[in-house]
Amino acid sequence: MKQPRAWQRMLSGRRLDLLDPTPMDIEIEDIAHGLAFVARWNGQTRGDYAYSVAEHSLLVEQIFRQMNPNAPVKWQLAALLHDAPEYVIGDMISPVKAAVGPGYEVLDDRLMAAIHIRFGLPAQVPAAVKKQIKKADKVSAWLEAVQIAGFTTTEADKFFGKLDPVIAQSLQIRLRPPVDVRTDFTARHAQLMDLL
Repeated sequence: MKQPRAWQRMLSGRRLDLLDPTPMDIEIEDIAHGLAFVARWNGQTRGDYAYSVAEHSLLVEQIFRQMNPNAPVKWQLAALLHDAPEYVIGDMISPVKAAVGPGYEVLDDRLMAAIHIRFGLPAQVPAAVKKQIKKADKVSAWLEAVQIAGFTTTEADKFFGKLDPVIAQSLQIRLRPPVDVRTDFTARHAQLMDLL
């Protein structure tokens, strides 16, 4: 029986094997482009543009930096890339991930390891750093839920934890054209790589 195709052609010309990804087949331009066109919340957000994973990633990195002002640049880069595998596998909301089962997580972990190695990070981020990135991710999710996804504050508190009112009022979600977000994501990546 013929094996089903498990690779995707990237705009860079790279051929990324989803079952056995290698760092050599990963380019930041492919990641930035893909994430700029992947909608968070399955596209169920207010506004004229989808809120993309790339925009979310920029916000998470900003929040991570604010919460951890002395964090090394490599962990800021890890925060920016925390959802990078979604450039190929899409952004599944938590209920769908639970329904799909552990296979999704295995695929995500393989891609993340290859992405990290490609950009000079350890294949696996230390648990303490991962926890801090997750904390920033939850702050972002709360802001997104309340500002653009139609959640009440009470619902957001229940699902993502209560947010400091100062943070809640100081950060505003921006909905922008994918090309602008792609450019900013690529630029932020370049800044961090220059500082490594």
